[in-house]
Amino acid sequence: MAEHHFHLKAEWPGGRNGTGTIESGHLKTTVSIPAEMDGPGAGTNPDEMLLGAAATCYIITLAAMLERNSIEKTNLTMESEGIVEMEKGVITYKKIIHRPHLVLPSHTDEKTVRLSERLAEKAEQSCMITRAIKGNVQVELEAKIEAK
Repeated sequence: MAEHHFHLKAEWPGGRNGTGTIESGHLKTTVSIPAEMDGPGAGTNPDEMLLGAAATCYIITLAAMLERNSIEKTNLTMESEGIVEMEKGVITYKKIIHRPHLVLPSHTDEKTVRLSERLAEKAEQSCMITRAIKGNVQVELEAKIEAK
């Protein structure tokens, strides 16, 4: 079994409303608490990074599954939404909704469209980030798949 190790360096010189930096491989960015949560809103934040991790994991997993099944695609895009709740001073990441839009060539048969729909569901269940947050953050899928 292969093990992959990822490393991240973080610096945080200030307090709650300060800004810091993170660096990991090709990722290097400023981080802070989002303005919506009464922070400075500089750079990115943990909420966006979790959403980004879940979204990129999902779309890469779906693309790989389509490729393994020799399904030709014209375009694959996605919008994702993260819902964070603040109640009595407790912040909870409640839900992530992925909205992939898969466009297949116009000559795609109905059997392949149905298989693509099943793969969109399976990708959500197979993504390692979705599996890592399972039981803590609800992940929903609103896939749009069409041949045109």
